[in-house]
Amino acid sequence: MDVKLFGQAIIKFISGLVLVGVLLFLPAWSFAYWQGWLLIGILFIPMFVAGLILMKINPELLQKRLNVKEEEKEQRIVILLSGIMFLGAFVAAGLNFRFGWIVLPVGVSYGGAVVFLAAYALYAEVLRENVYLSRTVEVQQGQKVIDTGLYGVVRHPMYMTTLLLFLSMPLVLGSVISFVIMLAYIPIIAMRIENEERVLEEGLAGYSEYKKKVRRKVIPFIW
Repeated sequence: MDVKLFGQAIIKFISGLVLVGVLLFLPAWSFAYWQGWLLIGILFIPMFVAGLILMKINPELLQKRLNVKEEEKEQRIVILLSGIMFLGAFVAAGLNFRFGWIVLPVGVSYGGAVVFLAAYALYAEVLRENVYLSRTVEVQQGQKVIDTGLYGVVRHPMYMTTLLLFLSMPLVLGSVISFVIMLAYIPIIAMRIENEERVLEEGLAGYSEYKKKVRRKVIPFIW
């Protein structure tokens, strides 16, 4: 086992867990916010298991997923906007619980959890299909175009899964206000894709032909 990589992964995991907890429970001013616990459970338990699996079978991919340092200026803007979006959505959810602004039926939270876990399964499949799947926009040495499986349906199945994950989160949290805030992910990810595809066309052989073959970027038959 790569002890250094394991340490990096554990630090990122604990930091993320603490940050999400603070952003949810501090505005809620209560640990009785059960939807917050539900989201933490379905988010971090599969994340921990997936990290252990990657550590064992593909530590290089885990290292790529831990790297968030972007070289492209456009992508640094995307990360900043995404961070603001998450901050606003989580804080709004906690405040919504605290003050009871809009109370959604319990079934909405459970339904959102089902969608979230299904999206997580798709996320795992994308990781299995594409060993070049870095969190940063780059063309790696020896990288090839993947055009089978989910990549034969849309060009960016990872963003398809994150769209489902992010839009189901506020439903799990029981917050309509958070859902509206999370809709900002659509233009944010559109910005990321525009820059990413330009980088791939310039540096990855066969990507232009792949774009002609697979027309949709994120949502089958729509986008």
